[in-house]
Amino acid sequence: MPESAGPLLSVVIPNWNGAHYLPSCLDALHAQTVTHIELIVADNASIDGSRELLAERYPDARVIALPENRGFTGACNAGMEAAQGAYVALLNNDTEADPGWAAAVIDTFERHPDAGLVASKMLLFDRRDHFHTAGDLYRVDGRLVNRGVWERDAGQYDREEAVFSACGGSSAYRRSMLDVIGLLDDDFFFSCEDMDLAWRAQLAGYRCIYTPNAVVYHHLAATGGGVTASFYDGRNMIWILVKDYPAALWRKHWFKILRAQFKLAWDALRAWRGAAARARLRGMLAGLAGIPKMLRKRRPIQRSRRVSIAYLESILTPVPSGKASDE
Repeated sequence: MPESAGPLLSVVIPNWNGAHYLPSCLDALHAQTVTHIELIVADNASIDGSRELLAERYPDARVIALPENRGFTGACNAGMEAAQGAYVALLNNDTEADPGWAAAVIDTFERHPDAGLVASKMLLFDRRDHFHTAGDLYRVDGRLVNRGVWERDAGQYDREEAVFSACGGSSAYRRSMLDVIGLLDDDFFFSCEDMDLAWRAQLAGYRCIYTPNAVVYHHLAATGGGVTASFYDGRNMIWILVKDYPAALWRKHWFKILRAQFKLAWDALRAWRGAAARARLRGMLAGLAGIPKMLRKRRPIQRSRRVSIAYLESILTPVPSGKASDE
């Protein structure tokens, strides 16, 4: 792509057998209103012709050909390690960015020097007036929330504001922040890795800004989800609580946290005949088995905290009044 004035934005697209979606994703990036963009596709050993498609139709995209499937985290980390931009964005291969998306991401970073993350306005690909997320939230009971999910877009999220996290399918990061807190945790492999990174960013004093001007359309769960997502959700939600959640907040909200986990397990047990429910339970057991490893990672992360516990609690989302911890 020809260069233009302004900071370079590197866009990393993790891909695994997503040849069907790549043209829509990459064509949209070629149509951006800013041209100072570095395109990187990190391919997880696809066998569907993805690499041939990229070589033939998108020679400007740098392809990182991984020898095996390293998951979402492994592909993204390989791309981020190679990225040269002042800002690094992750885009799912099944997304289509609005022409003004890249400009809005860069502009938000430039106007908010304390922001380490920028969250996009993600809408459903096939129902473009409905939300996937308007920035992600983290509840005090350890539940992750896609803000606005399934809601019709009626202007309710048209205000730029701070949120807890950016959805990994369209997240953007300041390179200087990544140099401090590190990349995605490869042990997570898939799911919740974006929230883990957001926790490390928040603990270190970086904010996440949601901008409604950065619009991305997403084929929700087109290249993931189902049994796979259920397993990794069950495991990785526990790992975030062990690795990132501060002790002072654990002491205050332990009952809500345990109640939320028990409810998840109970709901999965009641739906035992479903493959996704069984995968959720297997994931939760794997999460418990991985606690010692996460405790070892916890110590340096908690020592890196630069903000107060009161501040952290103020940016967490309360459990909805009068409800148990539910989906």
